Amino acid sequence: MDTELARTFLAVIATGSFVDAAQKLYVTQSTVSARIQRLEEELGAALFVRNKAGTTLTPAGRQFQKHATVLTRTVEQARQEIGIVEGFKGTLTVGGRVGLWEDLLLHWLPAFAQVAPDIAVRALIGFEDDLMQALIEGRADIGVMYTPQARPGLKVEMLLEERLVMVSTRPQPQSELDRDYVYVDWGPEFFTQHTLAFPSFSGAALTVSVGWLGLQRILSHGGSGYFPLRMLRKYEIEGRVHRVPSAPEFRLPAYLCYPSNVDNEPIALALDSIRRISAECA
Repeated sequence: MDTELARTFLAVIATGSFVDAAQKLYVTQSTVSARIQRLEEELGAALFVRNKAGTTLTPAGRQFQKHATVLTRTVEQARQEIGIVEGFKGTLTVGGRVGLWEDLLLHWLPAFAQVAPDIAVRALIGFEDDLMQALIEGRADIGVMYTPQARPGLKVEMLLEERLVMVSTRPQPQSELDRDYVYVDWGPEFFTQHTLAFPSFSGAALTVSVGWLGLQRILSHGGSGYFPLRMLRKYEIEGRVHRVPSAPEFRLPAYLCYPSNVDNEPIALALDSIRRISAECA
């Protein structure tokens, strides 16, 4: 289906009339009418009821509205992902967890710009399921995550091992999990280790899925929680958080995921620079 037809259909809904839709799209009213007629012929159903007050959707039109929205959004996303930014030779898409962008992949961005100044970067943030799906579908070139899944055509490489330590805003913290303890969901491996270390823990007053959010919460309002050591250096030096000396430490490996056959120079340069920055951060 011509996406221009779907776009015109949505414009009529948004404006309420063929006349206003034509003005919005900078075309004539007859063009809008012809597009809607062609769309109705392709679908085999009337989409609008026309009257003096404007237009209203038929039941078939209401049903098609959600499909038209998805169609136009998908095409626009595809244009953004495969399009080459003016002044660049190509585009590289890299996805990662929020916690792995902070103090890791954020340092990688300028390093990659130095070795590949003619390659634009699209940075994605997501959880493992979304990142893996993006890699499988080819919407992402590289993924950095904690719990990847083995998939044909993708290589999984251990990048670094996070040291998750418990810190508190109290100068003399205790290892017990108090009411102000913030549980950060670092994934299933962390959950297993945490459960073994604190078998009586039944849940926290606040649970977050993003480490940055949990850290900002305790920095602004006080509390404790587990975070990667690399994220804490600045705040420990400033005296804003204090390591809980008797609390157990947890290890959480982070992985690099990318196509098995890397014959793309930008991807190879990105992988090498990510490995280098990760070694420096570790």
